Amino acid sequence: MVKIRLRRVGAKKQPSYRVVVADSQSPRDGRFIEIIGFYNPRTEPETVRIKEERALHWLSVGAQPTDAVRRLLEKQGTLARFARLKAGEPLEDLVTEADAQLPPAPEPEPQPEPQPEPVAAEAEGETVEEVPEAVEETAAAAATTDQGEEQTEA
Repeated sequence: MVKIRLRRVGAKKQPSYRVVVADSQSPRDGRFIEIIGFYNPRTEPETVRIKEERALHWLSVGAQPTDAVRRLLEKQGTLARFARLKAGEPLEDLVTEADAQLPPAPEPEPQPEPQPEPVAAEAEGETVEEVPEAVEETAAAAATTDQGEEQTEA
């Protein structure tokens, strides 16, 4: 039997899920047939994206959604559209309707660039020419290493 279920992804204590079509005997995070969407319960509001056309296809060929996926499909209206598909409405019309109901993806807010903290001498009004000693030492060490490599090659 084929199931539509959630497959856990994400780091420890930070779950997010892929909505997959898998054989019912496969392990939860194991082998699957197709990824048809994703679900992130950690965002506010929850992020749910399911490919409507593929979900309707798998439901029409007999795939059974788990309880969690059934709840997500009902919330999106996919199960109601599936009932209309079984009643005879064309798949293209239902997919077009589903795409029109999707909210546009939110645009991320631009983050201001952090300002570097002033050095203590600059704060007092003195001008300081900063040349890190470590950079000078590294450059000197690299020059001697390059000379040593040339000698061993000759």
